[in-house]
Amino acid sequence: MHDYDFGLSEEHRLLRQNIREFAEKEIAPYAQDLDENETFSLDIVKKMAAMGLFGIVVSEEYGGPHMDYLAYCIAVEEISRVDGSHGATVAAANSLGIGPIYYFGNEKQKKEWLPRLCKGEILASFGLTEPEAGSDAGASKTNGKLDKGQWVINGSKIFITNSTSEMAGVCTVQCVTGTKPDGKKEVSCILVPNGTKGFTAKKMHKKMMWRASDTGELYFDDCRVPEENLLGKRGEGFHQMLSTLDNGRLAIAAMGLGGAQGAYELALKYSKERRQFGQPISTFQVNSFKLADMATEIEAARNLLYKACMMKDAGIPFGKQAAMAKLYCSEVMGRVVDEAVQLHGGYGLMKEYNIERFYRDYKLLTIGEGTSEIQRIVISRQIGCYS
Repeated sequence: MHDYDFGLSEEHRLLRQNIREFAEKEIAPYAQDLDENETFSLDIVKKMAAMGLFGIVVSEEYGGPHMDYLAYCIAVEEISRVDGSHGATVAAANSLGIGPIYYFGNEKQKKEWLPRLCKGEILASFGLTEPEAGSDAGASKTNGKLDKGQWVINGSKIFITNSTSEMAGVCTVQCVTGTKPDGKKEVSCILVPNGTKGFTAKKMHKKMMWRASDTGELYFDDCRVPEENLLGKRGEGFHQMLSTLDNGRLAIAAMGLGGAQGAYELALKYSKERRQFGQPISTFQVNSFKLADMATEIEAARNLLYKACMMKDAGIPFGKQAAMAKLYCSEVMGRVVDEAVQLHGGYGLMKEYNIERFYRDYKLLTIGEGTSEIQRIVISRQIGCYS
């Protein structure tokens, strides 16, 4: 039992042990090559599906194990401790892919999509970000218009995870579907199956980070889907997006926590093996203090994230804590990987050392699903800075 399993159920501890063993056996030996070659491994994704990593929180009637959000975040944490790309695949598949359908879909939509998503037969994506609409999600230009019982969608999306591989099955697309009485945009979410005529998904290459994950540009050119593909009610898309991002922030925080843990362990191991001036460099006070600070910040990050997960699982409003956890865990990973590379010295800059990959992978965590700046806006609103 790890000291950070204190207070967790036997189910959570066993889950951590199983996912850790899986990640070290099935992902760690291949992570470097997959990263170097920008390869999205269908084999590993299917093995993760067989481990039950997709649809963790989904109820049994739709094919999931119906575990809690804390269990989900522990799973993402353990995958990310070994590799950020595969942590991203799991996080996006659950929070952004399965989440909107599970929480906002009608019975027909849930039964059509969730069992296949939980089995890992297909992956779902969430089409939110556009070339001109990032932090300002309300600036979306992709539009959907009703015509003879069909939504006709035009526009584009960018930086969409799990959207282009042969496993990509459906995308929840945020569209402008009209104008509200107050003049503001009416925003709705519409399910668009991959392969639909007029829907093109293009894989993005030359990423600095998460090079073994699947990131795509999506194009909609008079793409037609049935009117019944509307997710929830017309005009609820903005609320659905905000709720999806609240949940997703917990998973991004878990990626930061897991990545920080993995980088810290690499730094500790290296510093105990690397000898200078006749002794391990871990014994030099300047280095031992770096490692002590890493361990302390990781402990604080874990407590913050686990509390936020427990609040969600208890049905308590958790938006502020989700933003805090996402902000803190992602920035803690940044501080940890920076010092971990420093401890490795010149070797930390070489691709044969895993810490180089961790250093690159952390950066997206302060940008994706709401930048650190946006998290601070969310938090400042929650604590009453704006009347």
